[in-house]
Amino acid sequence: MRGIAHLVILFELTQKVAKLRRDSPPTPVKNYKFKTTEGEVGLLDLFGNKDILFVVHNMGQGCRYCTLWADGMNGYVNHLESQFSLVVVSKDDPQTQRAFANSRGWRFNMASHGAGEYIKEQTVVMGESNMPGLVCYTRKGQDIFKKNVASFGPRDEWTPQYNYWKRSEKMDDGGKNLI
Repeated sequence: MRGIAHLVILFELTQKVAKLRRDSPPTPVKNYKFKTTEGEVGLLDLFGNKDILFVVHNMGQGCRYCTLWADGMNGYVNHLESQFSLVVVSKDDPQTQRAFANSRGWRFNMASHGAGEYIKEQTVVMGESNMPGLVCYTRKGQDIFKKNVASFGPRDEWTPQYNYWKRSEKMDDGGKNLI
């Protein structure tokens, strides 16, 4: 019974945090610049025809945690984009981003902040300039507002890998056509 009581308390606290996030006043932000494979765009451009934009902070192809999150997010891109705009940003240049995204089968939009002003001022963890996470922005006309953030912090006791398959000593299918 004690475990259930803890779960109830945790649920209630989660609900309070969610209400605080919903009720938090948005903070005005400037129209930061990013690079894409099509050229330079502003934060406002990333909204497309939506009024809510999710910007996922990805540390780049060198981060296995960020790759894990992007791999998982890829499965629900269509659901998110039916209601919101979504872009993944990292320090990597647009060509490196796209090559890595293609190698992973990612379908979301990407932009490069180039480790510049945006990531330093819009961090998801205070005091850290490049941590994985998500920032929710809203817009009203030409004005952009930061609504909330969430971090996708790493775990000390486990590190994801780029791939998990290990070749067996004896292949049941004969072992042909292995990459």
